[in-house]
Amino acid sequence: MRVISNTPAIALALGALAAAGTASAQDQGNADAELTATMYSDAPAETAEMVEGPELEGFISARDGNRLQITGEDGARNVVTLDQTTQIVSKSGIFGISSKDRTDQALLNGLPVDVRTMQSPSGDLVASRIKFQKDDFETAAMIRNGTEQGFAEQTAATEALRGRMGDIDKYNIKGTTNVNFATGKWNLSSEAKADLCATASAAEGMDNALMLVVGYTDSTGSQEFNQMLSEKRAAGVVNYLQQACGWKPYRMLTPTGMAEADPLADNTTEYGKAQNRRVAVNILVSKGLDGL
Repeated sequence: MRVISNTPAIALALGALAAAGTASAQDQGNADAELTATMYSDAPAETAEMVEGPELEGFISARDGNRLQITGEDGARNVVTLDQTTQIVSKSGIFGISSKDRTDQALLNGLPVDVRTMQSPSGDLVASRIKFQKDDFETAAMIRNGTEQGFAEQTAATEALRGRMGDIDKYNIKGTTNVNFATGKWNLSSEAKADLCATASAAEGMDNALMLVVGYTDSTGSQEFNQMLSEKRAAGVVNYLQQACGWKPYRMLTPTGMAEADPLADNTTEYGKAQNRRVAVNILVSKGLDGL
């Protein structure tokens, strides 16, 4: 995980929180305004003795009550606690209002976040501010809604998605395009974007064609990290196909993340790993409709 700062102690600016509710009504018309909510739970006993902790960049990879696990791009994990001082900040346009309950629900598994922390004498981290972007929230929500499962059911959801792949024999595969990614990344390269729109254009010319998008990783990292990464890659490809390439959502099957399953190449070599860090875009036609 990339640590941005780890500076000496500072006091939390709690006075600004009281003004946040008043300011929110004025900011609703401003597309750049930030919505802020404050968590309410038991404060740690060591609050007065805390110093400023590291600032963490990563994504939410687990949650248990008021404790979040933040995983960085390098796979490093840190656990932070939410308390009554924690501010959750997002760009306006997600919630419409600033409220504790709705903002708390925005802390979805897979959401990229920037977390400022305070550190206790025992080394525990408490989140003083959690910030995320609208586009990242929408991607995380798509993953959650696509699997129709919460994080607590992630294992069951993964198995269900794997089982769904068994239905592939009901379709004829008319073509497959693989787009590749850097280690730990899910952003699309210029080449990948061009390939995706070319694939959508080819599929558009086929009667009754659907698309099945499947994300994969190499063997680097934990199963949990790779499952989330494969889902984020698949969701990003689906978003681009629909938003930039014009592929209709009703012609898209539910995107699937398969982690490091079904490798194309040997994971013991760098070349093989590069081939396995991919999203496969499959053009499918139902066997019952093919040729009609």
